[in-house]
Amino acid sequence: MPLTGADVDRFELSRPRLEAIAYHLLGSANEAQDVVQETFLRWHAADVDRVEVPEAWLTKVLTNLCLNRLTSARARRETYVGRWLPEPLLAGDPMLGPAETAEQREAVSYAVLTLLERLSPNERAVYVLREAFDYPHREIAEILDITEAASQQILHRAKKHVAYGKARRDVDRAGARRIVEEFLAAAASGRTDELVRLLTKDAISIGDGGGEVPARTKAFEGAVAVARFLRGMFRPDGAKRAVVGGSPEIFSWTANGEPAVVAVVEGRVVAIMCLEVTAEGIAACRTQANPDKLERATEQWAAADHGEPLLVM
Repeated sequence: MPLTGADVDRFELSRPRLEAIAYHLLGSANEAQDVVQETFLRWHAADVDRVEVPEAWLTKVLTNLCLNRLTSARARRETYVGRWLPEPLLAGDPMLGPAETAEQREAVSYAVLTLLERLSPNERAVYVLREAFDYPHREIAEILDITEAASQQILHRAKKHVAYGKARRDVDRAGARRIVEEFLAAAASGRTDELVRLLTKDAISIGDGGGEVPARTKAFEGAVAVARFLRGMFRPDGAKRAVVGGSPEIFSWTANGEPAVVAVVEGRVVAIMCLEVTAEGIAACRTQANPDKLERATEQWAAADHGEPLLVM
């Protein structure tokens, strides 16, 4: 039986929530949109008049499609060129989902999104549904066809894997800008000691170029090593301009709720560096430079009022 206009409208009302769940589960906006479209095709083929709670039915279908993708993604990432990092989303993107509680803000942070790669598909699903979207264990159990007790045990195990031992600072937009400004001033000064002062002793720096943009496979570790790398990264250089196709303009922004350095060339986002800020300082600099993972950010950037750059390289 073909879908009625009301059936389509019901799905469209659920689309933003479904896209946000899929993004949290997959770490990719493009894949999230693909899975939501697959969910719509399942909805189109279903006898929707017999579906008692459409939102629950759609969430169950979407989650299981994501679980299938996560299983196959592990094999694909073994052949990925360099380090694999999630796709960052800029502030204001509806795919980030709710950010009303501290748990929700932490669950969407780039630091946690990266750590979710440690989890099994089921652990990731339970963690995302509970921490990021506040689903009760009873509903999670129904979605995953497990018991409530199993859902609670899986969440406990997942949170232990995701815990990284540092107290993350909740930073508002104004605070994020101050952090990025100080960070860029130190990086552009050419003085390593200024950067070391801002970093934690065990700070790391990693990047994802996807084989299309040069990015070091092995992470830089330790404040001094990271500071030296960053000092070179923010030094104007003709070779860097050739790689990205022009002189990058550097802006302060937030991505996934964290302070971020955004590099833009002629309106195109060419890199996003997310800064993991803790009580002790900046613990990690994670840079996404794979062009395939910056397409949505470029679209969002075009619609944003981003002001003047802090630095031009």
